[in-house]
Amino acid sequence: MNMLIKNLGLAAGLLILTTNAFGQKKNVTSAAVENQRAQRAMATGDIESAKKAYLSALGYIDLAAAHEDTKNDQKALWLKGEIYSTLAALGESTKDKEVLDAINGAEAGMMEAIAALKKGYPNGKKYKEEIEVTVDRNRAVMSGMASALYTNKEYAEAAKFYSAQAAFQSCLEKMDTNALFNAALSFDLSGQQEPAAAMYETLGAIGYKGTKCIVYASAAYRKLGQVEKAKAIVAKARETNPTDKDLLLEVVNTSIEEGDAAGAEKALAGAITQDPENKQLHYTIGTIMIDLGTQAYKAAKEEGVSAEEAAASKATGDSYFEKAEASLQKALDIDPDYVDAQYQLGAHLVEWAGAINTEASKVDPDDRKTYEAMKAKSKDTYKKALAPLEKYIASYPNDKAVLTILFQIHRSLGDSAKALEYKKRADAAE
Repeated sequence: MNMLIKNLGLAAGLLILTTNAFGQKKNVTSAAVENQRAQRAMATGDIESAKKAYLSALGYIDLAAAHEDTKNDQKALWLKGEIYSTLAALGESTKDKEVLDAINGAEAGMMEAIAALKKGYPNGKKYKEEIEVTVDRNRAVMSGMASALYTNKEYAEAAKFYSAQAAFQSCLEKMDTNALFNAALSFDLSGQQEPAAAMYETLGAIGYKGTKCIVYASAAYRKLGQVEKAKAIVAKARETNPTDKDLLLEVVNTSIEEGDAAGAEKALAGAITQDPENKQLHYTIGTIMIDLGTQAYKAAKEEGVSAEEAAASKATGDSYFEKAEASLQKALDIDPDYVDAQYQLGAHLVEWAGAINTEASKVDPDDRKTYEAMKAKSKDTYKKALAPLEKYIASYPNDKAVLTILFQIHRSLGDSAKALEYKKRADAAE
């Protein structure tokens, strides 16, 4: 008798467990049915019926998601992601308080959806395709919203939607690099440097956009006052990209921001010391010096700048331009046939000569000595541009822009025969 009672008790216990599990499975099925009913209502434009069905589905899926027997079920996880994300989109688009309150707000609803889909995707094969469809639909919605907000310069809101787009893609164990970059840029533009820096650094670590994301991350960290962190990520990137212009320029900008112009040049000199015969490194430093010289000249023209400050900025610009010339010439000393350096040196000297000429035209007419000195310097600079440009044109004889520049230089220097020769070649070039 005791054995019989014992067996009956066991059977009753099994029945309770089986019934309970069946009830939870039924909640998943009911959520699926309500979800389908909602979709049919949406297709016919019956928003109110769709809302009721989605809220009903939400109740069922929350019960299933909270129970031990079904909380890891792939179908339940997919349905949770589907229902929560749809309610978030519906509530946000209609501003329906009842819908938004049911999921604790659109943002919280999306986060619930993402968490469920991310958990469900690797949890079997049966509902993988359904999860992929839900993810792709939401990514498209997030992308459209983000783009519209970005266009309207609502960068803080755009950043949220780009971040959500990237988060949905992560559910499929993939990185949406484009969405992450756009999110970082939007955070950056909205003044939220901390998430911007973290996202840029993540992208930089995988080489997205070359070294640019490392530079952007460094700049964001500098804005946060985390200069040492900025320096560290650039230094690490330079271990494998020692001649990269953007990284070297960031080293310079960091030093200048700290008021250490000497440190900036020391960093560049250190790079050269490590690899003195690297023509690309000399070329890169030359182009950086051109950038710095151009910035100095622009600073001289800003509003509110005194005559003394403008003169100092121009002197700084000329100093950088001289260093640029020396670096590019060093690259050509190493390799006389280095066409990039030929072109860059020639172009630099032409632009510099033009800038000197422009400044000469602003000199007081009574100050003939200064005027004549500046005109002579401009002429000498144009002359120096001839050698690298004529070597370049020997390799690229049909470069119309360079042929035109050579025509103009020879004409300004009074060599009419050479000017006519280059004029004819420029006219004939396509």
